[in-house]
Amino acid sequence: LSFSLNVLSFETHGILLNIFKFLIVYYINNRKVGKMSEVFHRPGPLKQTNKSHKTGRHRSKGAIENALKGRVSLKAVSHKHKQEQRREQRRHQMNQIRKKKREEARLEKLQLGTQQSAPFLVCILPMHQQIDAKSALAILESCDEEAVVQRADTGVTYINLPRFKQRFSFIIPPTGRGNEVEVLDYLKACDTTLLLTSAAMGEDEVFDRWGHRIFNMASAQGIPTPIVALMDLESINPKKRGDVKTSVQKFISKVLPKEKIMQLDTNAEGLNVMRRIGGQKKNVLPNKSNRPHLFSDKIEVEAQSNQSEDNITLKVTGFLRGAPLNENSLVHIPGLGDFQMQQIVSTHDAFKLDKRTELQQVQVRVADQQLQTSLQKENIPDAMDAEQTWPTEEEIEAAQQETKKTKMVKRVPKGWSTYQAAWIPDVEAVEKKEDDGSDDSDMSGSDGEENEDEDEFMSCENKSFDGEVERPDSDTEEFVETASVSDAAINDEKYDLQMDFYEERETMKKIKEARVDELWPDEIDTPLDVEARDRFQKYRGLESFRTSPWDVKENLPYDYARIYQFQNFDRTKRRIVSEAKEVNGFQHGAYVTIYIINVPQTKWLAYTSARQTKGLVIYGLLPHEHQMSVMNVVLKRLPDSEAPIKAKETLIIQCGYRRFVVNPIFSQHTNGDKHKYERYFRPHSTVCATFYAPIQFPPAPVLAFKLNPDSTLALVARGCLLSCNPDRVVLKRIVLSGHPMRINRKSATVRYMFFNKEDVDYFKPVKLRTKCGRLGHIKESLGTHGHMKCVFDGQLRSYDTVFMYLYKRVYPKWTYEECLIRSDKDEDEKME
Repeated sequence: LSFSLNVLSFETHGILLNIFKFLIVYYINNRKVGKMSEVFHRPGPLKQTNKSHKTGRHRSKGAIENALKGRVSLKAVSHKHKQEQRREQRRHQMNQIRKKKREEARLEKLQLGTQQSAPFLVCILPMHQQIDAKSALAILESCDEEAVVQRADTGVTYINLPRFKQRFSFIIPPTGRGNEVEVLDYLKACDTTLLLTSAAMGEDEVFDRWGHRIFNMASAQGIPTPIVALMDLESINPKKRGDVKTSVQKFISKVLPKEKIMQLDTNAEGLNVMRRIGGQKKNVLPNKSNRPHLFSDKIEVEAQSNQSEDNITLKVTGFLRGAPLNENSLVHIPGLGDFQMQQIVSTHDAFKLDKRTELQQVQVRVADQQLQTSLQKENIPDAMDAEQTWPTEEEIEAAQQETKKTKMVKRVPKGWSTYQAAWIPDVEAVEKKEDDGSDDSDMSGSDGEENEDEDEFMSCENKSFDGEVERPDSDTEEFVETASVSDAAINDEKYDLQMDFYEERETMKKIKEARVDELWPDEIDTPLDVEARDRFQKYRGLESFRTSPWDVKENLPYDYARIYQFQNFDRTKRRIVSEAKEVNGFQHGAYVTIYIINVPQTKWLAYTSARQTKGLVIYGLLPHEHQMSVMNVVLKRLPDSEAPIKAKETLIIQCGYRRFVVNPIFSQHTNGDKHKYERYFRPHSTVCATFYAPIQFPPAPVLAFKLNPDSTLALVARGCLLSCNPDRVVLKRIVLSGHPMRINRKSATVRYMFFNKEDVDYFKPVKLRTKCGRLGHIKESLGTHGHMKCVFDGQLRSYDTVFMYLYKRVYPKWTYEECLIRSDKDEDEKME
């Protein structure tokens, strides 16, 4: 630039000098702007601050890395070579596993109903009382000309179809009101259920009243592979057959959404039904597949010399299904009980299609008395188990000297009050020996009739429910008196003769009590004639129902010494169920004869005379399933059942393969270690029922029945088996209520909760709650009539009510009784 200035003229030199100054100023200004842009903005006090990330109860990855500070934990080095598979190799391996499982399922399906396995057991169940199940069976028998039909002694019909290379067996249970239990027992043992309905009964009578009732019971228990067959469609006008079939299908889709009805009027349609029975996918019921079971083809009674005259031996022959059966285990016969087996003998299958003589070795498995399971159900407690040796005289005398009580007696001048006597120094006190005994009062009040006592002290009794009580009306479950309706006038006296007024009054009383308990749950008035600390001495307060501890082994009843308990029920259940499939015994499909010993003859005669069929269902028991324990089941009320069920009311429970009578207690079905006791099992609710019963391993369906006045059963609830856990804590709650008399800012004077000063001091540590959500505690007693000063976390309202929650643990009563068919001799012995 300097070179160019010397060359150019003076004017040009001035112009260039000005341009140079402008460039220098521009450069300096731009440099200042750059420095100003590097200054950071400082936020003010109103700047938004975002919440930090919450990792929850565990530490974040960054916190773990900061804590480790670069340290690396030692890892076990595996010397096994790990081959890294590529994507195509992994896909090929999954395809191989899938093909293997499909092949195993296909081979298992091919073995069903073949000549070397047990035939398909089908139960033909008409859903209308006017449908004849034998007519449907006749169509199935004549569906194929080559079919071979055989009948067993107990009424089982065997059909061999060479065309399908399969064989089938059909059973027909007795139908009609009062035979629901027999139908349920038949459905437990069968593989397929053929439901029959008729098009001639009308579109609105697809299921009649009995059909609805038995279908609800069967669906609660579990229907094994249902097939719906429509009969008498040929009797309908050809133009209306399509509409009738559509209407029936619409009804069936509501109760069985996946099922499509089939016709059963001709031989060709019967062949289609047989093809579907042999080819469709079977519904596997875990409760049935985990245990061996047998439906009898032949029953023989035999008396042996080594047994007593009153006992007999039953020889039951049939196809074994389910898990393997060992001769040392126990068997259960519904209606008879649990028995031991003498031996199991493999028998020649007389219902095979191939009649050629083959060398079949007869296998006999005789029970070992050393390994045979005992029939003892209860543990026999030893009353002297925890007893110690009797102490010596020196030990007794030393103990008396240690426990000798002394009483400080002060010399008080006559006329002094208690307040004045408190100022006398203790030096002047004199020790006085008490040889006449202790002054402590006995606090062991009886609380055995808890329900009756609480009913006497219920907080209120609403008389407005008298006109609201209605008798439940249901076509399927509850018992309803029926009478013919006509235009003629009804005779009042004749109508009154048919009514059970005692049952009416009891039901009305129960509904009123349930309504009162629903409006004022667990609320009880403190009695005036009994001190509260004596009346509620078995109750205690809890700081928190969810988190407060409760010792599960504290003050257990004597009945808990008679039961069995698992250290880990879930682990034991998984082990026993897995081992049941590998038991050394006869396998599924074997045709065997079971020798059941020590069956009472009088009980067997009463059992056979009371039943309408000759078929017998036998179940093999898993280990420990005959021993008593505390069972917990989840029950849900059915929509048709509307009458409330009180706790400890008699119910007939069907749990899996057993049926018994118990008086369960109800509790809330919630999570946690403590569960609130429910006084009533209300309609449209779900509870957990607890009772003493033999052990069973879930899954198992549960049905709850009540006995109707006409000696029939009404299904009131359904559910499933929850667990076998005696440590389930069920706490009964009572609520003592008081009313604020004077309200201050943080305190209030409460009355009507207690009626003497000693009760207030006794319940002083228990927390108080109010209806509006305030928490507080008792500070002190005011006067001698039960008034107390209470402190709360806020000011109370004038309409608020103060509550005190008290709890005690309740246990079920030992009222277990099996539903057995008894003879007159057994009833006389029971009365004695």
